[in-house]
Amino acid sequence: MGCFRMRIALLANADSVHTIKWANGLASRGLEIHLISAHRTNYLFNEGVTLYSLPVDAPFGYVASLFSLRKLLAEIQPNVLHAHYATGYGLLLRLSGYKPLMLSVWGSDVYDFPNKSFVHKRLVQENMKVASVLGSTSHCMARQAKRVYDHARIRVTPFGVDEETFRPVKVREGDVIVIGTVKALSHKYGIDTLIEAFAMVVKALSGREKVALEVTGGGEEEADLRDLVRSLGIETLVTFYGPVPHASVPDMINRLDIYVALSRLESFGVAIIEASACAKPVVVSDADGPAEVVINGVTGFIVPRNDPAAAAKALLKLVHSPELREHMGRLGRAHVIENYTWNQSLDIMISVYEEMCI
Repeated sequence: MGCFRMRIALLANADSVHTIKWANGLASRGLEIHLISAHRTNYLFNEGVTLYSLPVDAPFGYVASLFSLRKLLAEIQPNVLHAHYATGYGLLLRLSGYKPLMLSVWGSDVYDFPNKSFVHKRLVQENMKVASVLGSTSHCMARQAKRVYDHARIRVTPFGVDEETFRPVKVREGDVIVIGTVKALSHKYGIDTLIEAFAMVVKALSGREKVALEVTGGGEEEADLRDLVRSLGIETLVTFYGPVPHASVPDMINRLDIYVALSRLESFGVAIIEASACAKPVVVSDADGPAEVVINGVTGFIVPRNDPAAAAKALLKLVHSPELREHMGRLGRAHVIENYTWNQSLDIMISVYEEMCI
């Protein structure tokens, strides 16, 4: 079946930047996209995307909106019904009784949720079982999904980046070497490890080279992280920018000389490939997702989780060598263009849809 007029129903959070990007991207390729959601949004989707709001909001809407979903599917008659997230929308997918079904796992739905209890695990397993195909943005998350339920058809559908939007642009002047991250201020992302590592870098340099730390993002740990900065005596060198619109992320990354992501748990490193696309050398943890998208010693350094000393050692190598920063950044962008462009991601997703419709 040709994909030009393929009709796809996406069952997902309409207010998620990832959902928005998939819907608009697939529509840009000529697919007819029908986005059905139990989440409200004010976002105006591109032409080719039709948005349907289910009558009951999540989480109750995952069950209470079943009749409305079935009615919509009877009207739309999509070639594929594709749910994003294996828990709530996965449940609605299963209850719909529609075929063929694709279910994409996102992270916590296979890493965290199944470990809460036997009931939680069984719920996810039953949702995964009915899917014709399981989708995963990374190989490591595909392996984790297989541990939860050994599905016969798992396809890796990376969440790539637009290499024209994320590209190296000079947005800052000065001789200060800026280290930083663009990430939610959540415990699992290891921002505290980054701050501790930066303090070690400052101490090791003893003022010989000027460095600064920029943290962009909001979250529940902001107050604790600010307290940590004060306790380490580095408050004059650290700037918290708070959350920014997604459209501002490339500029915030391009303010940096070195991008850092020391996550304790992460299923895919999309922020890391955004940084690499901007030709930034990266220092990342050995958590599955970040480690998968970095070539150690080539596009950046991979260090053990929860180890600020190891992160500081890697950062100092980059601080001391502008040549190494430039070399790793250039190779990082080449790695993204070869493996993680948004057009490649769309190609892969469309090929999965086509496979399902044979």
